Amino acid sequence: MLTPTELRAAVERRLDEAGRAWLDRALTEAAKAGPQAGDSGPARWELDFASAGRHVRSAQPAPGDPTPHDPTPHDLPDAARILILHAADADAPTAARLYARGTGAERRAVLLALPHLRLDASDAVPLVEDALRANDTRLVAAAVGPYAARHLSPHSWRQAVLKCLFTGVPLTAVAEWERRARGDAELARMLTDYARERTAAGRPVPADLDRVLALTSPTAATAPTAATAPTAATAPTRALTREES
Repeated sequence: MLTPTELRAAVERRLDEAGRAWLDRALTEAAKAGPQAGDSGPARWELDFASAGRHVRSAQPAPGDPTPHDPTPHDLPDAARILILHAADADAPTAARLYARGTGAERRAVLLALPHLRLDASDAVPLVEDALRANDTRLVAAAVGPYAARHLSPHSWRQAVLKCLFTGVPLTAVAEWERRARGDAELARMLTDYARERTAAGRPVPADLDRVLALTSPTAATAPTAATAPTAATAPTRALTREES
């Protein structure tokens, strides 16, 4: 996952002069205003959050863009909205309000921004659980990121894995799935039941199911890992303050 600093650099490499000027102005105003009570009317940065798609448009990845498999360098409106939320230091009520009132794209950006926001514990879990009930696969993929990996209950996380398998969201979208699936006997039961239902109905079993099921075995739970230190892909991340980014 890119830090806000890395994300902004990746976005600015893709924007023309007008786009960079718009983003700089939007982030500056968001940092000055911060989160505001919903009954005071939307702040200017909230309007920018909503209109980002008109000012930053997707383009071909620029040479040298990091993590080409990551959606953020390829979806400029998502990235701009994440940066705006981070700059505004959006709190849980603000994130919930923008999610509730937002379009599918705006809701997706709120979900993608959650790991970068200074939220208390599981404040935004209801947003993740709501997204996992949706039929929009891009919304589901955004919901199973690092925030969900840390804060979803075991039951909700297992249901999220099944949702991804059922809707075709790739396993690579599920943050830290190896850690949470390892030795999970209940997840193994759910996956086995799901595979039997698919087979009985003459439907193919998703290829990703076997990958998860292999990690749920008791032997996988006690098997030594390849390295004792977190890798770049699984290392814990934290929200950055505006001063750090």
